[in-house]
Amino acid sequence: MDSAKPVVVVTGAAGNLGSRLLPLLGEYSVIGVDMVPPQGESAVQFERMDLGEEASTRAFYELVRDIHADSVVHLAFVIDPVRTGIVDLERMWQINVAGTARVMEAVTEANRTSDDGVKRFIFPSSVSAYGPGLPAPASEDSPLAAHTLPYAIHKKQSDEVVQQRSPALRGCSVYILRPHIFAGATMENYMVGAFRGTPNGKSARAEKMRREGKRLPCMLPRGQQYLNNRLQFVHVDDMARLISYLLQRSPEVKRLTVLNVAGRGEPLTFGRCVEMAQAKLLRVPGRWTMQMVLQFLWAQHISAIPPEALPYMTSEYIMNTDRLRNFLGSEYEHIIRHTIAEAFADCFRSVASSAPTQSASASQSH
Repeated sequence: MDSAKPVVVVTGAAGNLGSRLLPLLGEYSVIGVDMVPPQGESAVQFERMDLGEEASTRAFYELVRDIHADSVVHLAFVIDPVRTGIVDLERMWQINVAGTARVMEAVTEANRTSDDGVKRFIFPSSVSAYGPGLPAPASEDSPLAAHTLPYAIHKKQSDEVVQQRSPALRGCSVYILRPHIFAGATMENYMVGAFRGTPNGKSARAEKMRREGKRLPCMLPRGQQYLNNRLQFVHVDDMARLISYLLQRSPEVKRLTVLNVAGRGEPLTFGRCVEMAQAKLLRVPGRWTMQMVLQFLWAQHISAIPPEALPYMTSEYIMNTDRLRNFLGSEYEHIIRHTIAEAFADCFRSVASSAPTQSASASQSH
């Protein structure tokens, strides 16, 4: 490790966002924490750790203390139970919510016992923490009302953990970023998957469909309102640039900074997304029917879209990002380079050369 460089600890380093962030951190000595090592060319010291285990609190504290970490970027989060193989909800919660609390507890203790402790703590929350069916664009002060979908509930609970514990991180600037749906050629998440039509299940039938290049139709209940629902996206590389920028920025006088993050420009309607994806649209009689079809495809291990995602697929939840624009000022367009439409369009570029690494503790893919 280069002692002349500030040290950054990145949890969930092997996940998609981690793999996009690490190449941007050449000015730092980087410690990647995960359950599997990150792939790629980045010069990262790897520490294997399972944040779902109680003992990780002590291990993470000792790591941060011994290396005199300047910053911690906490990306570790299980999002897709199918791809990560972690289908037990209690295990997911232990990694997602309790794991976030353990990391914060370790940083709190390190800062309590050292004069040169962690100066920046960065945590990506999610738009899903606000819940589906928002009556107006969410501001950073809107209530967190996630329900039904375990990933969204865990993001809400983890977001609250970071808010509640941030005052105890003495001398540390805390950033909560709430990005909308991640997009880009390397991204795999249920909303992007719905438009790609990829049969991402683990069954032999799903594997055969993938091999034959077959796409599942994009499904919506009947009614124009479902096509009119708007979506925002943020390119995963823009999110990585934002985190890199925060690491370089002087610590804030204000100890907690919360920022909604989305691509530039106007949201896309669901109907426009279907057109851009060149997806086949299947209209079903109503939400109950759509729920049943999602349940069937999930139970048959054909689709990786959880049935609990229905409220997020059939309603509108967009955010106001004025605070981000004002915060970044003249840097805004340099960091958030993609419009919402450009970020979404990039999902349909060839991904053969840049498939994301998936890790049980690092699937950062909203």
